[in-house]
Amino acid sequence: MTPTAPHEGLAPAADRVLGFTVGARNVRGRVVRLDAALNAVLSAHAYPPVLSDLLGQALVLTALLGSTLAEENDGQLTLQAQAKGGPVDLLVCDWRAGKVRGYLRHDGVPEATDPAALFGEGHLAITLDFAATGERYQGVVPLEGASLADAAEFYFFQSEQLPTLFRVAVRWDEARGWIGGGLLVQHLARAEIGGERLAVADMHPDWSHVLALASTTSEAELTDPDLSAEALLWRLFHEEEVRVHDGPVPARGCRCTLGHITSVIAQFPDDERAAMVGDDGRITVDCAFCARSFALTPEGAAA
Repeated sequence: MTPTAPHEGLAPAADRVLGFTVGARNVRGRVVRLDAALNAVLSAHAYPPVLSDLLGQALVLTALLGSTLAEENDGQLTLQAQAKGGPVDLLVCDWRAGKVRGYLRHDGVPEATDPAALFGEGHLAITLDFAATGERYQGVVPLEGASLADAAEFYFFQSEQLPTLFRVAVRWDEARGWIGGGLLVQHLARAEIGGERLAVADMHPDWSHVLALASTTSEAELTDPDLSAEALLWRLFHEEEVRVHDGPVPARGCRCTLGHITSVIAQFPDDERAAMVGDDGRITVDCAFCARSFALTPEGAAA
């Protein structure tokens, strides 16, 4: 399928992942829009706007990266930032089978939005876990640059040796709430198509050309509810042969349930469960992701 001109009746889509390839340029990518899923995650916490914006950007990044995982591998991608010296000391988001969730821990409200003001000194870790094979991979990079997207680009440069461009934006709309959008563009390893490795030629003319086009993407375009993913790709690459395919529909998905919580607590010895009992005579388990509390009896059953 090739995206058509926007005037040909393409409808905008919310909470969507659209994958694409530019075969002649050895490029692949993703366009992500988060709408209801983003609002569902952010509404669970009373974050100040600047921190909702930060977590929103992290959720868009997580969706861009996580949606590249093959569903048959039952994989999970986790994006985690840990730091000290700033108001935010922990941020965690993950993606699994189209479900995204996230939260952050903070003390105070920053006056600026760059990583140095938000985190102080810290690192960004991207972890891949594959339940089907038991394999686990992790890359860690410093929290540097003007945004989380900059740190993620450095991760791919250092860990994967794949030239990568991210464009991420989040904004508040009075009528719709939070809207997030993102663009991921990567130059394929040339060994995959019989050519030289990108480590030898990371500024190949193909990549330079696509990079120049994709870099023009604006925050307004990424968060425009009336601009479909196809229309955005048509604006960027209408002179190229672009193939598109739908990815999983993103949704907010916290895996905490009363059944899961009770099964976990039941595995603790009696003396450890007794130490968990509060003044009200119950064991209370809080989920940081969805801000829900679960009350259990001292025996670990639902209260």
